[in-house]
Amino acid sequence: MMKERHYNKLVRDNIPDIIKKGGSIPVTRVLGKDEYMACLHRKLQEEVAEYLKDNNLEELCDILEVLEAIATVMEFSENEIEEVKEKKAEKNGAFKEKIFLEKVIVEG
Repeated sequence: MMKERHYNKLVRDNIPDIIKKGGSIPVTRVLGKDEYMACLHRKLQEEVAEYLKDNNLEELCDILEVLEAIATVMEFSENEIEEVKEKKAEKNGAFKEKIFLEKVIVEG
């Protein structure tokens, strides 16, 4: 008797082949742009949660990979992203100094 396990989630490109090699039958479809973006957003939340739980390099790389996929869908080039990062760092700084703002005292 065949059993079904439902996943309904975005997976890496090689996962269907890995499933086949394991003797199971994957049922897949290719997503349209809007659904793909929605799935990437869910995947980003999933990967961030895994990183916060495990705090390791592999999970951090997964986050970066999802962000790269989102940037590709949005047609942002690596150069554009780097430019915006640099401008923002120039204006507001980066996070290198480990500054934690506790409060602001406003006169008046």
